[in-house]
Amino acid sequence: MGSPRSVVAGLLVALAVIAPLAWLVHTRDWGVALILLAPFVIYGLMRLGHALADWADTPPPSSGMPARGSDDPDRGGPA
Repeated sequence: MGSPRSVVAGLLVALAVIAPLAWLVHTRDWGVALILLAPFVIYGLMRLGHALADWADTPPPSSGMPARGSDDPDRGGPA
């Protein structure tokens, strides 16, 4: 699972997209046609969520020190 910050950001983005779409579908006669766009909107939000989770879970940059428990002798592990 992503960090709490990415979860909150994802929920806010989803709410900002879904709430107006649902309001338009409910209040406008032509809003019923927007139902055809809903699967694409949901798919886009899912892709955005995965991208946000990948961004939030990136490891910190390497400091040049050998990894702890590394088996690579060139990186300070056992020979």
